[in-house]
Amino acid sequence: MTASEVGRELSFDELVAANEQRLLRFAVMLTGGRHSAEDLVQTVFTRAYRKWSRISEVDQPEAYLRRMVLNEFLSWRRLLKHGELPVAEPRDVPSDEDIGARQAQRDAVWRLLAGLPRKQRAVLVLRYYEDLPDDEIGKLLDVTPSTVRSNAARAFAALRNQLPAEEA
Repeated sequence: MTASEVGRELSFDELVAANEQRLLRFAVMLTGGRHSAEDLVQTVFTRAYRKWSRISEVDQPEAYLRRMVLNEFLSWRRLLKHGELPVAEPRDVPSDEDIGARQAQRDAVWRLLAGLPRKQRAVLVLRYYEDLPDDEIGKLLDVTPSTVRSNAARAFAALRNQLPAEEA
């Protein structure tokens, strides 16, 4: 259910039900941990509920909520204690795949992403997870598309600098 349905205003409960899992996945990519992501999304829903009369009038309340999650992540002052790393759900069917190697690779990627500054991490998540173009990312972060590209370039440079240390 989306706000684009003609002639029908979406209630707060319907908006939460329709977007909670998507926002939670987005928040996991930003924070690197399920519990921190749940805290982040819950904080956003609490704030959105207080502003619902204004939010319900915007054209795309889903996009507004995503922007709120991003802004909340970028401004979070409390330490995100995520010494735990998310793990994949176990498969019901055994496979020949080396799950240990896959998990080690996933853990290495999370550690690399966690080492980036928040804006650089947000740029990479918005670009490669949300599949947004630079101009939309720039609008979300209130920066120019060239700043988005430079943040992405700096993030990749930082990741490249950390790779030899990770491999050793």
